Amino acid sequence: MTKLAGNSEANAHRTGEGTRSDWRSRLSHLQLTQERIVFLLTILMFAVFSTLLKDFLTSGNVITLLRNVSVLGMLGLAMSVVVIGRGIDLSMVATLVVGMAWALKMTQDGRAFGSSLVLGAGFVIVAGLIVGIIVAYAEIPAVFTTLAMGPVIFGFGNAFLFFQETFLAPSGVEWLQFLGYGSVLGIPVSIFAFAVCTLIVWVILRMTQFGRTIYALGDNPLTARLTGLPVRPIIVGTYAFTSAIAYLIGLMIVASNSGVNTRLFYTTLVYDVVLVVVLGGIGNRHAVRGDAAGRHDDYGPVLHGSKPDQELCVACRFDCRNDCQSEG
Repeated sequence: MTKLAGNSEANAHRTGEGTRSDWRSRLSHLQLTQERIVFLLTILMFAVFSTLLKDFLTSGNVITLLRNVSVLGMLGLAMSVVVIGRGIDLSMVATLVVGMAWALKMTQDGRAFGSSLVLGAGFVIVAGLIVGIIVAYAEIPAVFTTLAMGPVIFGFGNAFLFFQETFLAPSGVEWLQFLGYGSVLGIPVSIFAFAVCTLIVWVILRMTQFGRTIYALGDNPLTARLTGLPVRPIIVGTYAFTSAIAYLIGLMIVASNSGVNTRLFYTTLVYDVVLVVVLGGIGNRHAVRGDAAGRHDDYGPVLHGSKPDQELCVACRFDCRNDCQSEG
């Protein structure tokens, strides 16, 4: 009897410990992280503006809002690839502007639009490779390298590739017009482009060796190198990949605005992108997941037809467990 009573007490103790452990596990999932706080603030602000501002919660206004920030969201996805690998690319906007302006310049000079886009893509990839080589092999910190290379790339383009500020999109290109002004089921194509870009980046980071190596590099560069991963080539590849994505986003800008102005380089766009990425929270651990995050300045101007000083973005947070972590 004494033994049975002792076993019963032990079982009850283990059951109690298991219950407390389950509750602790559940509470750990309810902890407020940076991106969850931002997401909750987003919902709160959306609810407040929907209540206080007339016609805010309408399909037309919400679609316009999303369309205005889709470019910023796609640039945030491109930047996140570099940030996950412990880098940053402040030359992204310069690469985008020069590559696209040069492509439009060649089109205006009589070259076919398709071949001009290919040459522009080649330029931005080469620029990304140069930046990556400097970061990976010269081991100059990425923030200083890209901050300096932005003016260098733009200055090179301004001196040798084009000599004016504004370049118009070619007329008669139906797919370009559809990309900029078309809609599917009443939703602008740019929003679908944002969704497709998000899916592509997620697949590359989650399901390819290139993406998993980026996670390993971001988690522990030394361990990644000791395990035989090609750290330097991957660093170079991330900057080339980011430049290529930025170029495609430049095509979206051209389609949406019927051209591009090179003075875009002088704006704060790249710092807005950095803000979105940092505010959204980019990490290296745990499971891959996407969290909504954003930067909100003012919703009001959207309703009055003026240019909104507001940027809302869905910035994807990509976290991943590393096989290399156990080595570290």
